[in-house]
Amino acid sequence: MSTVGYGDFSPQTIMGRTWVWLFQIPMGLALFGALLGKAGQSLTLYFKRSIMGKKDFSHYTHHILLIGYHDKITDDMVNHILADKHREGRRIILCDLEQAEHPLLNHADWVDYAKLSSFTSDEELKRVAFDSADRIIIHGKTDDQTLTCALKLSPGVSSNCHITAWFDDESKVDLLRSHCPNIECSSSKIAEVLVRSMQDPGASRVHEQLLSSLSGDTQYCIQVPSSLKQALPFKLLFEQFKQLHDATILAVAKEKNGNALEVNPPLETQVSPGDYLHYIGNFRIKDNEIDWTQLG
Repeated sequence: MSTVGYGDFSPQTIMGRTWVWLFQIPMGLALFGALLGKAGQSLTLYFKRSIMGKKDFSHYTHHILLIGYHDKITDDMVNHILADKHREGRRIILCDLEQAEHPLLNHADWVDYAKLSSFTSDEELKRVAFDSADRIIIHGKTDDQTLTCALKLSPGVSSNCHITAWFDDESKVDLLRSHCPNIECSSSKIAEVLVRSMQDPGASRVHEQLLSSLSGDTQYCIQVPSSLKQALPFKLLFEQFKQLHDATILAVAKEKNGNALEVNPPLETQVSPGDYLHYIGNFRIKDNEIDWTQLG
């Protein structure tokens, strides 16, 4: 069939020519067309794997996992993550059960998409390298989905991974905190914000700016190196942060997830190695920008 058209070989008899006319040429063209079509389809599917969420991310390390997709909310989360210009350059993987194609193609430079069959499947979680992720945000369609996913991920993540989960029901927050102390839980604070804004006008605008990296000073966190030989007085840290970085320390916490948090501690408070400093600043301060030894 591949020789048709070259003229090197051609049928000489009526029967031979009839065979070529009725069968060989039509079937040869059909098979060749089917081959091209199949090859094109395979190439299209290969290049659309990332858009359709079928790609394997098991080789990723030090990335961010966003579990669950919500219209507008997830896009806003990505905008706030990317707005932090001094952040670690972590890749983001958005994981969802329903979206047929990548819902955030406008952020495709930083955000990959993984369509999972389940948030609790070991095989699916390995595909997104959950055990080597640095940050995980869990925001399921329902509180039960969020709770189930959090209980599954909590014991399997790396020791330096920080997980945050959102709930509408405050009781779910208490339940998860009691079982998974390595997860930081959040819930709606509508009542508190409304009352504070009523009693202290403008308070809601302060809260918005502290949470948003898109404008003005924002709240950040940095850990005092565990290798430091001695504790440091809060007064010294407060003054140095303000003078050298134009940043204001708000609180000191003993754990990453905010447990044992003391807001506006006395100036004589001793800040131990390994503590976490929550501060307000124009940008994130990196560890290598602070000479902790000189402070000591």
